Amino acid sequence: MSKMKGNMLIGQSGGPTVVINQSLVGAIVEAKKHAAIRGIYGARHGMKGILEEAFVDLRKESKATLEAVAQTPASALGSARKKPTDEECARVFDILRRYDIRYFFYIGGNDSAESASIIADNARKVGYEMACFHIPKTIDNDLRENDHTPGYGSAARFVACASIGDNLDSRALPGVKINVIMGRHAGFLTAAAALARVYPDDGPHLIYLPERPFSMDQFISDVERVHAKLGRCVVAVSEGIADADGAAIAAKFTKETDSHGNVQLSGTGALGDLLANQIRSRTKISRVRADTFGYLQRSFPGMPSPVDAREARAVGVRAVQEAVRSGGSGSIAIRRKPGKTYSVLLEPVPLHSVAKETRHMPDEFIHPDGNDVTEAFLAYARPLAGPLPKIGRLKGVPVRSAK
Repeated sequence: MSKMKGNMLIGQSGGPTVVINQSLVGAIVEAKKHAAIRGIYGARHGMKGILEEAFVDLRKESKATLEAVAQTPASALGSARKKPTDEECARVFDILRRYDIRYFFYIGGNDSAESASIIADNARKVGYEMACFHIPKTIDNDLRENDHTPGYGSAARFVACASIGDNLDSRALPGVKINVIMGRHAGFLTAAAALARVYPDDGPHLIYLPERPFSMDQFISDVERVHAKLGRCVVAVSEGIADADGAAIAAKFTKETDSHGNVQLSGTGALGDLLANQIRSRTKISRVRADTFGYLQRSFPGMPSPVDAREARAVGVRAVQEAVRSGGSGSIAIRRKPGKTYSVLLEPVPLHSVAKETRHMPDEFIHPDGNDVTEAFLAYARPLAGPLPKIGRLKGVPVRSAK
């Protein structure tokens, strides 16, 4: 057990999720149990708030308020996409010293882990004793070391439910419908649309992921084949689909990047419009529509995955426990136990092992044709998204002519 005593600072970073505040509240509630942690401060808007000393006193929040916040989507402290420069790190440590911050927690994805890693590395360089822990979060589900990440299950649930409704809409008014879903490098969230299928002819009928090169010619051929068979076609496509050279199709329409160098792909409907226009111009299909799910996937209230909410809370708790125990730095990883019954372990891992780089959908989750997912993926994703709405269908028995 570490003998280090001092104040705690926690921040949220990157894209908000439905359950990110579960992690925040889990960490706050757990921190109150440890004598080593005195003050508990929250940084407004992540690294930006640290540099501006925009702190709030989280010990002053009531239990009732914290529990209400835990059930509320999006980042209660505000978020940012800010990687500290070397010059800014010097200012960060000046601030940390003045506030006697000895426990630092940063909730976010791989870019947030990179920022936490930078802070931890600089703490060692300047000889400042501090525990620095990354708490995992990302709807993209692309953190290395993790079987899955908090935020993904609820976003997958939203995508699946939206796809159920979209498929029913397509059955009522047939045509081609394209849905662009988040996922810059990993297709986990787009793949979750496959959970919408109940009946053999349900959509999405085609699923395209960043892990496989996207061919416009093959896309057109796939759509025509499905449409000819069913009279309609529902498509789920990742925003990060790329050509054979690895260039993201959507990146041709935007130049906006964040401080980590990521091109912003979700703020435009250009990719959906491009794909829809290609179908209109190259086929005889007349009714073609496209939607971009966009930011609705991240913080949609009222339908969190129960497993996701529980695990998001648990990783916040575990991070504080490990920081106080070890006095060191790291991240908390979710590992799935083998066996038919769903169960996980929460384990500390080195910060650098989750920072910056991303993981991708395993080959066994992707159909050999590159336009669908496998049963292995569905088995993986079902417990994370949780039970979905029940869908019925008329038997459609024809009425004999009255003549």
